[in-house]
Amino acid sequence: MQKINLKIQKLDEKVTVPCYQTEGAAGMDLCAFLKEPVTLKSLERKLIPTGLKMELPHGYEAQVRPRSGMSIKHGITLVNCVGTIDEDYRGELCVPVINLSTEEFTIQNGDRIAQMIIAPVTKAEISVVTELSDTQRGEGGFGSTGKN
Repeated sequence: MQKINLKIQKLDEKVTVPCYQTEGAAGMDLCAFLKEPVTLKSLERKLIPTGLKMELPHGYEAQVRPRSGMSIKHGITLVNCVGTIDEDYRGELCVPVINLSTEEFTIQNGDRIAQMIIAPVTKAEISVVTELSDTQRGEGGFGSTGKN
C-alpha cells in the first residue's frame, strides 16, 4: 500500500483530524466542527464545516463520500453523492449533507459525517474522432446488459 504526505491545517485547536478507524479502512472519517448542533429536517440540505484545510500532493484528489452507517440508520447522505476536492483547493473542507429520511436529524460537534478517500488522478488526452469501435452492447442504455 502506497502512502503519501497529506498536509492538514486545523482552523481551531479543538478540530478533529481525519483518521482511519481500522488498519484496512480505505477512507478517513471527517468530523463536523460546529459551534452549536445543526438539525436537518426531512429533505433539508446544509453545508457542514470540518474546521480543516488541506494540501494534497500533486497528482492526487480527495473524494468525499457518505458514511454507510449514517445513510442506512438515519438517511443522512451527501447532496452530490461523491464530492471531489482538487489538489489546488485551499479552502475549508465542508460537507454538503442532505436528510433523506422523514424524521429530523441533529448533527453534533465531532460527529463523523463523511469519509474521505485519497486517490491518484489520471488525466485524459482527448482525441476527436468521426467513429467509435463497435461493442456487443453498442448504444444500449440503462438496463440493456441484463434481463431485468
